Amino acid sequence: MTITNEQVQAQLTAPGQLFEMEEVEVGGHKIRTWKHAPGTFRALLEITRFHGDKVFIAYEDERLTYEEHFRLAATLANRLVDDYGVRKGDRVVVAMRNYPEWIVSFSAVLAAGAVAVPLNAWWTEQELAYGLSDSGAKVVIADGERAARMAGSGLPMIVTRGEGADWAEVLGEVRADVTLPQVELDPDDPATIFYTSGTTGRSKGALGSHRNLGQAPMTVAYAMMRTVAMAGRDVAAAAEKRRITLLTVPLFHVTGCFAVLMTTMFSGGGLVLMYKWDPKRALELIEREQVTVMSGVPTNAWQLLSHPDLNKHDISSLGSISYGGAPAPPKLLERITESLPNRTPANGYGMTETTALAIYNSGRDYLAKPDSIGLPLAVVDVRVCDPLGAELPPGEVGELCMRGPIVIMGYWNRPEATAETFVNGWLHTGDLARIDEDGYVYIVDRAKDMVIRGGENVYCAEVEAALFEHPAVDDAAVIGIPDDEMGEQVGAVVRLKPGAGATGEDLQEFLRGRIAAFKVPVRFWFREAELPRNPGGKVLKTHLRKETLGL
Repeated sequence: MTITNEQVQAQLTAPGQLFEMEEVEVGGHKIRTWKHAPGTFRALLEITRFHGDKVFIAYEDERLTYEEHFRLAATLANRLVDDYGVRKGDRVVVAMRNYPEWIVSFSAVLAAGAVAVPLNAWWTEQELAYGLSDSGAKVVIADGERAARMAGSGLPMIVTRGEGADWAEVLGEVRADVTLPQVELDPDDPATIFYTSGTTGRSKGALGSHRNLGQAPMTVAYAMMRTVAMAGRDVAAAAEKRRITLLTVPLFHVTGCFAVLMTTMFSGGGLVLMYKWDPKRALELIEREQVTVMSGVPTNAWQLLSHPDLNKHDISSLGSISYGGAPAPPKLLERITESLPNRTPANGYGMTETTALAIYNSGRDYLAKPDSIGLPLAVVDVRVCDPLGAELPPGEVGELCMRGPIVIMGYWNRPEATAETFVNGWLHTGDLARIDEDGYVYIVDRAKDMVIRGGENVYCAEVEAALFEHPAVDDAAVIGIPDDEMGEQVGAVVRLKPGAGATGEDLQEFLRGRIAAFKVPVRFWFREAELPRNPGGKVLKTHLRKETLGL
């Protein structure tokens, strides 16, 4: 007899079980939460000490145990309070590559009661300056490369790995008996600001709470255990097996931070970091570190499976490949099942606004419904609404809305945007979706004007605004180009001013100093006619895609 999702949920969430739920009131609205989730990050950090001498972080030839991480984070937290005057609610920026110091810094900021503000390490000097200014940062912790880009900020800066590094001097003696600084924290206190852009082009700071941060790893853990139970395997045995995860995406993204890092800390697993994503290096690390899970965006899985050295490495330890954060190419699931049989592929859906994972499809469900993003996780409610906010019946397409303990507090200093997106406890995602009779969610299209390139959000309005700065450009529209490897690439349709001349290479060179490299279009279409627009003046991008791409 085949076990159902309903039976699995009842089993995992039963009274007394790890995933038991309870109803609480947050922001005036009642939601289901994980009863046994850590209430604050400090509580989670204290729990990690029980993992003691287990290796927490592996980076190149460096190793950091859970106890070593705690001592470093606690020491830095005290330095932030005592030497830099950081107080509860102050914003502290973390801007660096995926170094072990990123994790130590993030932990220290939160343990001090401050709000951690991870900035995109790929951002230009101008973009970083905006992040510092908008967040009202009090202190910056950065690697040498990012520190150089922010040298003119005038803010106190702690630097690691590079020119001007003073990390060791700032930390000083790291004592075995170090304790966390005294600060009273509540689950509804602000904890993080992750920047996510809107269609207006300016990044918005997504303000997350300590509750969000404690509930998110439980949500991911539940998704994993649901997969195990649905496969008819022993949940207790699976929970005891130590997971070693290869992190293939940046920690400044919610997937890297919440879905991977926080879940690793919660479960006492190991985390393998990479200097930068490289599929050949990933194969080497999976073999060397006996990686059991690879987590990232579809592009990572695609490139790993496409690499000519795939069969030259022993990657038998790898039991699961999970991805999210971008559209999964239809061929990807087929390639995984062909190249790596008996592995568990999984596709997740979440947003910055949902502290990463909210909906999950894996195992036999994924094979049966490969075009679905799956079922909402137990504490998450979903519905599809019409433009007036009324719920639509199964099968009809509307805006996907979600609520639950992982939905963030709102946008930093953006009351209007917050009121527009968070309505009566429901997050309006901006994604168009349908829900079938069995409750499986299907993303039909993105209402938001956005291209997702290899897991990186590229907001068309921002690229268009940069293009309009070029003296030869009269009009421009940015569109997504379907791509098997990256999910989408960035393209641009451009109309030049009469008599003006510019090539695609000219425009690429012009943009490189203004926006991050991943946002620069890889292909341009030039046209003499005006761009098609509706009566409201909005470019008809569906028309452009059909005209240029035949879609």
